[in-house]
Amino acid sequence: MDSLSTVLPTSEVTEHRLGNSCSQIRDEFLSVTLPVMYSLIFIVGLLSNTLALWVFSCGAQRRTSITVYMRNLALSDLLLSLCLPFRIAFQNKSEPWIFCNVVGAFFYLNMYVSITFLSLISLDRYLKIIRPLQKFKIHTVACSTVASGLVWLVHLAFMMPFFFETREEGPCDYKCFHFRNKSTTAAAFNMTAVVIFFILLLLFLYFYGKIFAKLHRVSSVKAQQLNKKTSMRAITKTFVVLIIFIVCFTPYHIVRVPYILAQVEVIYSLSWKQGLHLANELVLCISALNSCLDPVVFFFLSSSFRRAVLCTFQGRLKRALMRNQGKLNHSRSVTEI
Repeated sequence: MDSLSTVLPTSEVTEHRLGNSCSQIRDEFLSVTLPVMYSLIFIVGLLSNTLALWVFSCGAQRRTSITVYMRNLALSDLLLSLCLPFRIAFQNKSEPWIFCNVVGAFFYLNMYVSITFLSLISLDRYLKIIRPLQKFKIHTVACSTVASGLVWLVHLAFMMPFFFETREEGPCDYKCFHFRNKSTTAAAFNMTAVVIFFILLLLFLYFYGKIFAKLHRVSSVKAQQLNKKTSMRAITKTFVVLIIFIVCFTPYHIVRVPYILAQVEVIYSLSWKQGLHLANELVLCISALNSCLDPVVFFFLSSSFRRAVLCTFQGRLKRALMRNQGKLNHSRSVTEI
């Protein structure tokens, strides 16, 4: 044994070495990459989701269950975007732990709220496409509004412990948004979130598998009435949610499994911890990209938002909204295929 073992008991030697290995984990290229990526996501997410909230909150906007979900999705994406400047400013900095906890928990709160509302939008479209003749309570504005409120309350309740999570005085525990060891309870909670995500992913694949089969069957029966352009438009509108969901959130939750194991010392190799730290931060940035991509969902599913975006690029949004204030309620239903 080395000289350290002659001074400290075995348990303290182990703790000392683990602490040293933790302190050796570096951000490396992330110190430049993350601020640039988060800055771009912040700007695009802030502008696009502010526009979406404006459109969905407009009095003339036709209210349906999907518009309720999209309005809440835009709100969660906007709030997530507002977290990004703090992640840029305090990444790997020494700040009061309560500040790091609040910003971190708020970030994850809005990320998982976004996941839930994407799931509700998918469920809504699944029921309307697969069972168009049946009426479900979830399709009513009142029920979808209550469901949205419950989503916020439940997620806030589950995230509350992380707002007030205490930290040990370890070599990495003072750093904001950096790799650090976790308790078994916290790791189990995080792993539960990962499992729930993959259950939702399986449901997504089931929903969209059934939807694709239905669209394929309808297009085959009505081949003479549906041209290729119409069919492709229907498929794009339907599968854009699935594509965004998989691209943004699946990489993060795949990396999350070994990352959590490293936090509880099941994986204790320094090189593995270093690689998992870099991978975790990169895929977390990809998940934040969802706040920029969700407006693509709004563009395809809401004709009012689509009109607002086109008017914005043409520099006449305010004039168009004033002139067409009474026409927005006659726009096509966001749920048509």
